[in-house]
Amino acid sequence: MKTVHVVGDSISIHYGPYLEQYITPHAHYSRKTGNIGDLDNPEGANGGDSAMVLDYLGTCIEQGLHWDILLINCGLHDIKRYTGPRQISPTEYEQNVTRIIDHAEILSRRCLWLRTTPVIDAIHQARMAEFQRFNADVESYNAIADALMAAQGVAVIDLNTFSQSLGGAEIYQDHVHFTPQVQQLQGAFIAGVLQAFLWNGK
Repeated sequence: MKTVHVVGDSISIHYGPYLEQYITPHAHYSRKTGNIGDLDNPEGANGGDSAMVLDYLGTCIEQGLHWDILLINCGLHDIKRYTGPRQISPTEYEQNVTRIIDHAEILSRRCLWLRTTPVIDAIHQARMAEFQRFNADVESYNAIADALMAAQGVAVIDLNTFSQSLGGAEIYQDHVHFTPQVQQLQGAFIAGVLQAFLWNGK
């Protein structure tokens, strides 16, 4: 049976159970595990920013782990702004994602990158006082990742555009996370894309 491993932020924690449901029994699903805790302060199952994802994948290499397909995303935590610059600068993000791709090639037969989901600035800033996010940063960091994936021949799942197609403010349950109905649709969308890689042997 094919193996699929997910490393992503809290968005992936939410759509994960639906994705697992849709790809079973055709593949074994797993993800970065541990205490979920506060979704805005990543630990455990939450992949966090690109530096945290890179550290996790390095540990996986040390442990000799390997999967058929590795689904990876990071970006929402990278663009967080507390009192000044973004948590991870664009230059650091590009460097980290480049190394993430290198690690993924060791850890999997095929890596798929998920584009970071959109932020509605007014909603985020109204509902989250601790830090800010801006959709312009989402677009900028997605563009950085897009260029890297194109250069390396890594397949991209455009969860950003798909999520935007589902509606506006009504699809969010808080500052950045989606309603259960949207989570289910995201899981189904990703599972649909995975079919080409799981069932057709790509």
